[in-house]
Amino acid sequence: MAGTGQMDPGDMITDINVTPLVDIILVLLIIFMLTANLIAKPSIEVQLPQAATGEPTEPSTIGLMLTKDGSLFLNGVVTDETALKGYLAELAAADPKAQAIIAADQAVTHGQVIHLIDLVRQQGILRFALNIAPIAPGAP
Repeated sequence: MAGTGQMDPGDMITDINVTPLVDIILVLLIIFMLTANLIAKPSIEVQLPQAATGEPTEPSTIGLMLTKDGSLFLNGVVTDETALKGYLAELAAADPKAQAIIAADQAVTHGQVIHLIDLVRQQGILRFALNIAPIAPGAP
């Protein structure tokens, strides 16, 4: 009989309690949602200036980034000008078509960006592009 709590010894258990399964699935879903935010967050935060005439670039050999506190990154790793010069000179000798993508925070001065472009060109890397954040369609 249903609801009496007493079972005959010959009766089979035909009901499955799915409540614990649903609880476990919900907990796993919450854990995945929280960890996805940590994984997807970029390690170097730069607020790029916006421009309407930006074009996609081909995969580059060199990624240079200037942060607003003046730090210089080469392919995501902190570096200084001396190490950068050595790397760029070696790369220019090995690959004459090497291209540098320069990303600078919008708080960085124009002079710092020009200095970095000049440093890249002095080492023989003549192809470079400036990284920007595209303006959304319809924005002023």
